[in-house]
Amino acid sequence: MKRIALFALVLSLVSFKAVAQKVNWISLSEALELQKKTPKKIMMDVYTSWCGPCKMLDKNTFQNNDVAAYVNENYYAVKFNAEGNSKVDYNGKTFSNPRYDPKLASRRNSAHELTRYLQVSAYPTVVFFDEKSDVIAPIRGYQTPEQLELYLKMFYKDDHKNITTQEQFTEYYKTFKSEFKS
Repeated sequence: MKRIALFALVLSLVSFKAVAQKVNWISLSEALELQKKTPKKIMMDVYTSWCGPCKMLDKNTFQNNDVAAYVNENYYAVKFNAEGNSKVDYNGKTFSNPRYDPKLASRRNSAHELTRYLQVSAYPTVVFFDEKSDVIAPIRGYQTPEQLELYLKMFYKDDHKNITTQEQFTEYYKTFKSEFKS
């Protein structure tokens, strides 16, 4: 009897793993290429290797099944190291990190030129781009799945285009019904 119970437990854990969703992360270059063939909005996670809230966002929010499924279906998901050493072509310019120090790879390093260009001043920041790769908005700080859901759906549905005041956003926020589970 104990063997059957143990087998059922193992089977349920294996089944749970198989169902778990993961965000399909790609580079910004790949997302921009994909946009040319199949226009989609882009969600970019701008993080650093030393940032605690960035790690929490990755673990608690981006590994959430509802978040991953929604992002994978409706966005190109980009993970971008704000202090990394990659070369990135965006908006007719090439961005790099000329002051990058490989000895500081796991600690604070110089900010990447694209980080500055996008005016990211805190980590994590999730930057949303439209189908033409123009910036919609940067969302600063750690977001729970439910908090991020508001922005994912608002930008996907272009609801933000009808919000022009803080009062309108507050009303949108108050009436928004979260469907994601923690």
